[in-house]
Amino acid sequence: MLVDPVTGRPLPRSEEVRALTGPDTVEEPEVQLELLQAQVEVATPVCVAMAELGGHLVRLRHTVGTAAERLGCRVAAVGAAPVNGAGPVPVTPRPRYLAMQTNAGQLVDEQLINGMHVHVGVPDREVGVAVLNRIRVWLPTLLAMSANSPLWHGRDTGFASWRTLVFSRWPVSGPPPRFVDLDDYESRAEALISAGAVSDSGQLYWHARLSERYPTIEVRCLDVQVRVDEAVMLAGIIRALVATAIREHKDGDPVPECPLELLQAATWRAAREGLNGVLLDPAGQRRSCGDVLCQLARHIGPALEAAGDGLEVHSLMQRLLRRGTGADRQHRAFTEGGIPAVIDLVTSQSVKA
Repeated sequence: MLVDPVTGRPLPRSEEVRALTGPDTVEEPEVQLELLQAQVEVATPVCVAMAELGGHLVRLRHTVGTAAERLGCRVAAVGAAPVNGAGPVPVTPRPRYLAMQTNAGQLVDEQLINGMHVHVGVPDREVGVAVLNRIRVWLPTLLAMSANSPLWHGRDTGFASWRTLVFSRWPVSGPPPRFVDLDDYESRAEALISAGAVSDSGQLYWHARLSERYPTIEVRCLDVQVRVDEAVMLAGIIRALVATAIREHKDGDPVPECPLELLQAATWRAAREGLNGVLLDPAGQRRSCGDVLCQLARHIGPALEAAGDGLEVHSLMQRLLRRGTGADRQHRAFTEGGIPAVIDLVTSQSVKA
């Protein structure tokens, strides 16, 4: 989010910021415009190591942050804008975005929210569907770990991830259903398009889906992260979840059973509480957040070790439990110093390693 450094209000300067990044510092697809003109998206190249991913994120955030400061604004990597402006932020003038505004005006006006998407390569789309069926039970846990949007209109929402609630108002969103196979996935997607619920497959806003542009699974349930190292941690966990699911699929292990309505309830609880209180584990049982994270660590442990990520991911997960999520840190800043302290927190940490 591009914000005023004093008031924290979103500033519609995305096209100017992107222009200032220039071809000498970033490749063409790495800095992108988003739905609203106060948003800038950065997209890393394909990475094979967590350190490589972290290096690209630091480079891109620093480049965008430098350009923003030249224009009198700052970058705030938050899941939802803590403060809203006096009126709606203009939509980026692209046909797709303008059509969305025509069809869902108020909802588009309120899309001052930012998600983090992680793509992980899969051998083919059939395997990709098998992976979706296995990782869907972990999506609420990932959401709880990533929660970073507790404030809205300058007030505490009572939720750790208010972004999740705002985004849930689109016709197709939330946890994906369990699919029989690739044909089932594609026929359901086509039915939703034919029914007019969505205009195309890009509006299938499930928390995890097959990418239509890349040979990947795309996990979309996360709030954007204030800190780069926490973003890298979550990417490492998701890669390990996908690798574990592929191995289980090849071994013929049973697919975890969890009804969609229970996953939806787990998602709502994760959005409300983050890592405070209890979570629903993949079987739908209420457990402490620490127990569920330990269960996750055991589940993906072999895949983390195989990728050489075990030590770093486990260390960052332990720190997350000690220090809390981005939502927890925003809450503390808000309690101690109000919105000015929140803006100082998120803008000072968003471009650091």
